[in-house]
Amino acid sequence: MPPIEAPPPYLRVQGDDLYLRVHVQPGAKADAISGCHGDALKIRLRARPVDGAANTALSAILCATLRLKGSQITLVQGESARDKVLRIRAAPAGVQTQLRKYAESSHPPALNRDDR
Repeated sequence: MPPIEAPPPYLRVQGDDLYLRVHVQPGAKADAISGCHGDALKIRLRARPVDGAANTALSAILCATLRLKGSQITLVQGESARDKVLRIRAAPAGVQTQLRKYAESSHPPALNRDDR
């Protein structure tokens, strides 16, 4: 029996749900998932942190990248902070695998929002 692989530090599994710790860099030149930032997944956003625009963009990028519905992602902590915790409800098995890839490489997979 193969050993059970521990999740990366930015990912916590609780039942069918995943909790994702992210560090957001708003106002970036391009939207991108940039690997790890401490114990968080670093995500660069073009959106500015004005009137919740960066939070909306964060949710949209994760939905498109992970092929999730908007109702599956909830901001649990950090509404006005760069460090945030998101809950992904009823995450399909492939989502956890895809999120693990960002910790395995110093060059994370490209963000592909058009491939839906």
